[in-house]
Amino acid sequence: MDLNPEIIVPVLFWGLYAGCIYILLATGLNLIFGVMKVVNFAHGQLLMIGAYVTFTFFVISGFNPYVLLAASIPILILVGVTIERLCFRPILGTGKLNEIFISIGLIYILENAAAIIWTDEWRVLHSPYESITIMIGGMKIPLDYLIIIATTAGILIGLYIFLRRTSLGHAIRATSQNRKGAMLVGINVEKMDMISFGIGAGIAGAAGTLWVVSGQVFNPYMGSIPAVKAFAIVIIGGLGSIPGAIAAGLLLGIAENITIFTIGGAWKDAVAFIILIVVLIFRPTGLFGESGE
Repeated sequence: MDLNPEIIVPVLFWGLYAGCIYILLATGLNLIFGVMKVVNFAHGQLLMIGAYVTFTFFVISGFNPYVLLAASIPILILVGVTIERLCFRPILGTGKLNEIFISIGLIYILENAAAIIWTDEWRVLHSPYESITIMIGGMKIPLDYLIIIATTAGILIGLYIFLRRTSLGHAIRATSQNRKGAMLVGINVEKMDMISFGIGAGIAGAAGTLWVVSGQVFNPYMGSIPAVKAFAIVIIGGLGSIPGAIAAGLLLGIAENITIFTIGGAWKDAVAFIILIVVLIFRPTGLFGESGE
């Protein structure tokens, strides 16, 4: 198949757009794991809740759905803090099996709660910009995709500044790097756990908002596949590495779209695990993982 620039450039661009959703979901997951070392398989359900929060506020207010990030992120932060306090805090340090069963239980609880509140029918939210395209280099690009890419970059830059330039961010990083050492210098590690889980959930909520704004259909059970892919991205990029999550998310998004174009959409969801297997064979710690750990 002849992949001339007029074809491959749009394919790569759509991959960049798709990778944004994966990056946000995996970054939030990696932040939580980096600080708490907790495995939360229900992270995709936080994306789902973020999608429904945005949809609900849009139906009630009619506001621009991108503006509704200002509502979905704080609400998901509160949801994340509540889950950390009620579910993961009591079993922290008691074993990974407990964390796994708690998170699996949360999947069913959150999905069924969403089905009760919003029903289980498929829904879609239409962006006010869905019919607008911009010509860039002879290629028509939907304005929504450009906004989604810019929004993702803004969130990641904001997270970087927060973690690198604020005292609270320094405390979170210290807790992630050495939990006992952080306690010895007076950092309240339980508070850092709560804040990190809340921020991770808020970023997942932002991913849910961008999911629905991009025109993709959603229902209460749509979070499982994105969550599995987010875990694959975390492992490919390296556990606890946010730069690794960004690189792996972009890699997966582009690889998926190339796969759809070349051999069909049936292989789309398998690509993440093919990449995962290849990376683990040659670099078991992930692309950005530290081999000495």
